[in-house]
Amino acid sequence: MVNKKETARGLALAILGQVFDEGAYANLALNQALKTSSLSEKDKGLVTELVYGTVMRKITLEWYLAHVIEDRDKLDSWVYYLLMVSLYQILYLDKIPNHAIVNEAVELAKKSRGTDKFVNAILRKLADNELPAIESIKRKNKRLSVQYSLPVWLVKKLMDEYGEERAIKIFESLLLRNKASVRVTNPQDVEIIKEETGAEPSLLSEVGLVKASGHFAGTESFKEGRLTIQDESSQLVAPTLALQGDEAVLDACAAPGGKTAHIASYLTTGTVTALDLYDHKLALIEENAARLGVADKVITKKLDAREVYQEFGADAFDKILVDAPCSGIGLLRRKPDIKYNKEIADFKALQQIQLEILNNVCQSLRKGGIITYSTCTIVAEENHQVVEAFLAKHPNFKQVRLEHKRKDILQDGCILITPELYGSDGFFISQFQRIS
Repeated sequence: MVNKKETARGLALAILGQVFDEGAYANLALNQALKTSSLSEKDKGLVTELVYGTVMRKITLEWYLAHVIEDRDKLDSWVYYLLMVSLYQILYLDKIPNHAIVNEAVELAKKSRGTDKFVNAILRKLADNELPAIESIKRKNKRLSVQYSLPVWLVKKLMDEYGEERAIKIFESLLLRNKASVRVTNPQDVEIIKEETGAEPSLLSEVGLVKASGHFAGTESFKEGRLTIQDESSQLVAPTLALQGDEAVLDACAAPGGKTAHIASYLTTGTVTALDLYDHKLALIEENAARLGVADKVITKKLDAREVYQEFGADAFDKILVDAPCSGIGLLRRKPDIKYNKEIADFKALQQIQLEILNNVCQSLRKGGIITYSTCTIVAEENHQVVEAFLAKHPNFKQVRLEHKRKDILQDGCILITPELYGSDGFFISQFQRIS
């Protein structure tokens, strides 16, 4: 499947095969491929567009292809993905003429005898004729699934939870390009870095800057540790701990370490203990902390967050962050391949893990101490229901009601940010205090 001369579309096709056939994460497979590619920066940009766009619109593209392909199972998977990525360009990329898209696809198809004629015929049919109307789909959930390229179960879930009008706004927002978002490490530098980067202030985070697009990681400010890549919604987590500087803090589910470093930035004589299950993720936390100049405040430890009490005992920490493993529904704009993973639909199983972590770590919190519980998901089973279940089981804890200047993100004393509100990740933050 590798061309003698690498092309942007050929590389995109190879990455899509990894994502759809091998279950690779699109962002990781893409980054790995681009790192070793000799393509120009412009062509690398096209590869990124083709991979993310095709993954994001997969259900829509498959629906259109089903009208012109009699039996998908008879096609080699790479041929089907070639048709998919080509159709994505025909439908959504205005700057590339259709004849160029078809010609490039035919060239890629020549590696298998006779396939080029089939690909040419299918793409000509799609490019030259009026496509079927999605509006003709009678069942509402199915129609919305195809229109917004979301699995039917997720359409139903978000409609039930948020009502049709708001759910559709969420669906629409998930098809928009993700903003580039950073946290400025020294609050006094916000204005200077804003000018240097041409970014806009975040509406959510006082130390956040955002741009419609941009490569912040390539800037001198990034290399010097004056800013770090972090979504503006997750920048709201560390401030809720109201750190004074001398605390013993636990970050129970810490990788890749963005929130750990943010916590550490508030500490003077205190330390933050960051846990993860995997050595390579702990290395990532350490690397992050070193670049941001807070390595002396961070202690990493390989440990399951459900074994904190057994390891550290009672009264070990003043403050605890549980940024829990979750379905990641709030990240769909940034990680569109998440929605095709059926395991994320098992919200009850995830809730059980989230409660197991909270039930364990709370035993290592000192009296008067606080736990911040956060997730990057927007479904109640992993958010408000976890808060209710935890408080019901632990009468020695009370909920701390969180505040924010943006009142539309406050719900029942918690912060709940859905993706359509500010173009950020979807995010949830809540807090408990040990009272006895």
